[in-house]
Amino acid sequence: MPFETVPTPCVGICSTTYGDIVCRGCRRYLHEVVEWNRYSAEQKRLIWHRLDGLLTQIMPRYFEIIDAQLLRQTLDQLRLSYRFEATPWTWLQILLKNAARQLSDLTPYGVRRLDTSAMSLYELKELMNVELHTLASAYYERDLLRALQF
Repeated sequence: MPFETVPTPCVGICSTTYGDIVCRGCRRYLHEVVEWNRYSAEQKRLIWHRLDGLLTQIMPRYFEIIDAQLLRQTLDQLRLSYRFEATPWTWLQILLKNAARQLSDLTPYGVRRLDTSAMSLYELKELMNVELHTLASAYYERDLLRALQF
C-alpha cells in the first residue's frame, strides 16, 4: 500500500500521554509526536530514517530476511499499510505487529528465524519492543546531551 496510507509512525498506543519521553509504540520522542504535523517532509524523512535504523540494529540478531520482495508481497496480500521506501526490517516489524500471535513460521514469507529459544513469535516481538525502546531512549539521551552542549 502506498506511503500516503502511513502518514505518521504512530501505532495507536502513545505512551507519551502517560509521561514517557520516548513513545513505547512508535519510538518517537515526545516533541516529535507533538510537532509531527508541523514538520517538513525532510524532517519527517529524517525521523523515519532514525526509526528504521533502530530496527536494523536489533532485528538481525533474531531474523534473516531471505526474500524481501516476498515479505513485501505478504504485506500487500494481508492489506497491511507500509512505506515502500522503508527497510525490509520495518516491513517485518509490521508483519509481526499484526500477525505474531497467528504465525509460528516466517519462512513462507521470506524470513528465517535465527533465535532458537522456545519463545513464541509474539513473545520475541515483545522482547524486541523492549530492546527497541531501550535503544530509542539511549538515542534520546545522547541527542539531548548533544543539544545541551550548545
